[in-house]
Amino acid sequence: MKKLISFLYLLIIVKLAAMGQQDPQFTNFMQYKLGANPGYAGAEDAISGIILNRFQWEGFPGAPKTLVFAVDAAVDAFGTPGGLGLNIINDQLGYSENMTINANYAYKAELGIGTLGIGVSLGLFSKNINGQWKVPDDDGFNLYTQPESDPGIPQGEVSQMAFDIGGGLYLTSTKYFLGASVTHINQADIEYSDQASTYLSRHYYIMGGYNIKLTNPLFELRPSFLFKTDLAGWQTDFNANLVYDERFWGGLTYRVNDAVALLMGLEMVNGLQVGYSFDLVTSAIGNYNFASHEIFVSYSIDLERSRNKKYKSVRFL
Repeated sequence: MKKLISFLYLLIIVKLAAMGQQDPQFTNFMQYKLGANPGYAGAEDAISGIILNRFQWEGFPGAPKTLVFAVDAAVDAFGTPGGLGLNIINDQLGYSENMTINANYAYKAELGIGTLGIGVSLGLFSKNINGQWKVPDDDGFNLYTQPESDPGIPQGEVSQMAFDIGGGLYLTSTKYFLGASVTHINQADIEYSDQASTYLSRHYYIMGGYNIKLTNPLFELRPSFLFKTDLAGWQTDFNANLVYDERFWGGLTYRVNDAVALLMGLEMVNGLQVGYSFDLVTSAIGNYNFASHEIFVSYSIDLERSRNKKYKSVRFL
């Protein structure tokens, strides 16, 4: 046994977390598109904000926990319609903690089939490792490698920051959306020392969805999908949400070879939404009865509706 138990444990957690991928995953991806595609910024012609918290494999020691704050708004920048956005993502994974902060801009082009957002994201990615190294007692036989003897293992708490670039296209209309994007385009290096380093691999995303009006006009079916890959592994989510009166929704998601999820949510007051999802894990780790939870709160101000509101003086009601 030549590797430290703690380091192996960290590697196992990292591998399980996203099938080799570095970006966190979200069951409510249809509610949080900005994290994967900067072309989405301002697509809803609104000022929107979301706080999302994901607890993956709850009860598993060192399991991923992800907290997101994001906001985007439609703007007329540089004399052309567009959108601005901000992502702040804190992703804890075993002894590793990743922090992403990026700003997004999308240029909007009106096409015959919808509105195309051409987006770019620029920001910083910070990676912190604080390993609690443990060497088993071997009664003086020196059977186990000491932490300081392997230069490829960072010692104590280490943290590094890297510049990060992403890009994406997002096409939307009243009936559908379709997007393609890439994160970590520059594949930034993260070096803790001369021999201890890693890098951000490119991640590719394709997403889409469609709104289907049912016979009863109060009901609408909204199927969607998200495909993601880093060219070493891949994952696909298929989702279908049934929406009632544009205020209540419930649905199912199937994540290929990983989980089946139940989603639900409601709009409490105008623009304020709350949603929850529960993932029943179907992969091998599900044999240990671990499940994932996700909750979000979002708020949107419809800019188009706000512009059309008429001012009423109390003197002339």
